[in-house]
Amino acid sequence: MPPRKQTAKAPQSSPKEVSTPSAKEAEDELKRLAAQAKENTFANHVVNQVGVYIRSLVLITLMAVYSNVSLLALSPVYGQIPATAWHNTVIWAALFIGWSSNLALRRALPYKTIFFIPLVAAYIPMAQFYLFKLSGTFGATYGPAITEGLTLAPLLILTTACTADTLEVADLSHLPGFIADATPGIGAYASFRVVELESIKHLVSSIGKSLPQTRMGLEVVLAVTYTIMARSKLLLLAIPALLHAAFMNPHILTPHATASLNATLNAQGWSVVDRWESVTGYMSVLDSHKDGFRVMRCDHSLLGGEWTKFKKVRVGEPIYSVFTQLEAVRLVDVPDRVPDNEAKALNIGLGIGTTPSALIAHGIDTTIIEIDPIVYDFAKKYFGLPSNHTAEITDAVQWTQKKMVEQASTYDYIIHDVFTGGAEPIDLFTQEFLVSLHALLKPNGVVAINYAGDFTLPPLSIVVNTVRSVFPSCRIFRESPQPSEEEVEQNGRDFDNVIMFCVKTDHEVAFRKVREADYLQSLARKAYLLPKHEVHDSALLRGNDIGILRKNETEKLAKWHIQSARGHWAVMRHVLPEHIWESW
Repeated sequence: MPPRKQTAKAPQSSPKEVSTPSAKEAEDELKRLAAQAKENTFANHVVNQVGVYIRSLVLITLMAVYSNVSLLALSPVYGQIPATAWHNTVIWAALFIGWSSNLALRRALPYKTIFFIPLVAAYIPMAQFYLFKLSGTFGATYGPAITEGLTLAPLLILTTACTADTLEVADLSHLPGFIADATPGIGAYASFRVVELESIKHLVSSIGKSLPQTRMGLEVVLAVTYTIMARSKLLLLAIPALLHAAFMNPHILTPHATASLNATLNAQGWSVVDRWESVTGYMSVLDSHKDGFRVMRCDHSLLGGEWTKFKKVRVGEPIYSVFTQLEAVRLVDVPDRVPDNEAKALNIGLGIGTTPSALIAHGIDTTIIEIDPIVYDFAKKYFGLPSNHTAEITDAVQWTQKKMVEQASTYDYIIHDVFTGGAEPIDLFTQEFLVSLHALLKPNGVVAINYAGDFTLPPLSIVVNTVRSVFPSCRIFRESPQPSEEEVEQNGRDFDNVIMFCVKTDHEVAFRKVREADYLQSLARKAYLLPKHEVHDSALLRGNDIGILRKNETEKLAKWHIQSARGHWAVMRHVLPEHIWESW
């Protein structure tokens, strides 16, 4: 038989030729992969958590800044102090509602909460425009709360709810349970307050430097910022608000808005000559064509005015007698008086420049201290403040502290006439500040202090006591005759400008006989130069809360600010028509 054919078989590898990892190598590889996975997870976690806190901080910052801008927007219509009265209450309520209702809002709204925030921000200027027209109806007590309740509060509620949504994914597992629950809310509120306190300093110091740094400009900038954060098709609904801001809102300080405002005011016999915003508030110069006078406005108050219907001879004709009466500082009879051309005067607080203009016209070397550069600029451009004077655009407290030794016993006359009426810079009425004026005044010098206050409230009497504690001999006058008890009871106040003439000695203050040259060919000065309505001690308040105002006790005046400022607001609404205040 032939041999059987053998079928070839594939060669088989020897077990020694198969490469398999050892147990140790496999274990090392698993550890490496696990470490890499852990590293990636931790890095992503850190990035996500940082993103959560950054987004939350941005939202909180925008809220805090807007709360300050809202106050600035209300101050021209209600005044700075009435605007603050309910501000914190509105904020507290809005933050509480937003934080506690974030889940309900998320379920109720058809889109993400953050998409609605730019819409609310866009409509706030428009809402304020219409609400300001109702300020006379709302009043200074509840008007600011109503306005912010319908504008600022919805923005804060939505932004707070969005912040709460964002912080829900914050990893606080390393903290005990009750602390982890409370930390997001407490941390968010603390951050809000810190940013709010810091941002107001920067807003005030930079306001008016450009159009975006004005009240309405800041509201527009904030609305745009919200829009960048939350772009959506809902933004189309903001078009009416944008059109209103561009063509109908007079509060935006553009040439078009000013022209539009004047078109309305001219029909009522008024016009805006110029306006801008500065460190002390919204400033404007207005002409009354019907009655023939011009005034300078700061927020919801007037810094002075003069008649335009009377021919200006040497100085302007002031519409308020108080500024003319301050010039009577020259008439106080003192020993060794120097002639005017050898005298020096220090004028703290400029206004429209009525008193310093008169002092300069008499040939007195006059130094003006004014904190607001726009006030100084407007006084020169629109009220004829002479150029031959020394101007210091600075804080009066700092300036006097610096100069009280260097210029001790320099000035024959000091005029202290700063913005008051419920919003006085308290530091300028402390005993310490008055002591610095005492040091600057010559031994036979005279100081005249103007304070606008309510005789029925303690601040006026506190200021009088403080002045008398520094200057031993004073006489006090009010601008207008004292009203009857029935009038005081009916109005609920006795508000007036009060002028204190004081000397450094204990000699009685007396006025020399007025000469024709003292009038500067001015009709107003012939009528009002010499003060007439003296205030006696019986008209001032007495009691345990009537003491002396010191630098560390400013709360004595501050606690009465709201009541005093609301009374001042009511007075201003009678001085100028409501539409002037509302159409700032």
